[in-house]
Amino acid sequence: MNPFTFFWKSSIGKKWLVALTGLVLVGYIIGHLIGNLQIFFSATKINAYAVFLHSMPGALWVIRAFLLTCLILHIAATMKLVVENRAARPEAYANKRHVRSTWASRTMAISGVVVLSFIVFHILHFTTRNVDPNLQPGPAGVLHDEFDVYTMIVSGFWHHPLITSFYLLGLFLLCLHLSHGFSSLLQTLGLNSKKTMGPISTGGRALAWVIFLGYASIPIAVWIHVLHTQLP
Repeated sequence: MNPFTFFWKSSIGKKWLVALTGLVLVGYIIGHLIGNLQIFFSATKINAYAVFLHSMPGALWVIRAFLLTCLILHIAATMKLVVENRAARPEAYANKRHVRSTWASRTMAISGVVVLSFIVFHILHFTTRNVDPNLQPGPAGVLHDEFDVYTMIVSGFWHHPLITSFYLLGLFLLCLHLSHGFSSLLQTLGLNSKKTMGPISTGGRALAWVIFLGYASIPIAVWIHVLHTQLP
């Protein structure tokens, strides 16, 4: 039996798989946020950041493939654990556990599915630009060039209030997911004890809402016209 098969068949192995891939994804979320917040410095700054990322297409695609693999493994292992836990847990125990668990922990699977839908839509909207035909360079669109990320973000949020609302909902559920998942992954990795459980749980929730406020600040700034450009 190869190591991956052993981990996949073991409950502890799947928990470690969820924790490690979750750690990678949290790191990406924070790094992506730091990059996105450059939009508040200037259009030149955020556009230069886009040029830098696309200046090494080979590395960029390797990173994308790695992150996609982590996301798939994270979702698959989480769903398998949920199914196995529900099959093994008596109904009476489930009711008792339900009283003591948080709403965030009880909705991890549901919020995870919605977050996945949000990620797919976000990629279609701002990465492949299939949602809005105006987010293209040249006469057919509003972008000055392929790396005019500033105009793309402002136009994408300003002209589509429903998309912006879904974006904020997706962010809320993502952070709800993170608020419980962060302390869970640290516990799985053996970094969370009874003594540190309270501070780590509080710190995890604080980190989740800092991430939410950071990402949400961009569409909100567009709507209150802090971020703007000459759009038709």
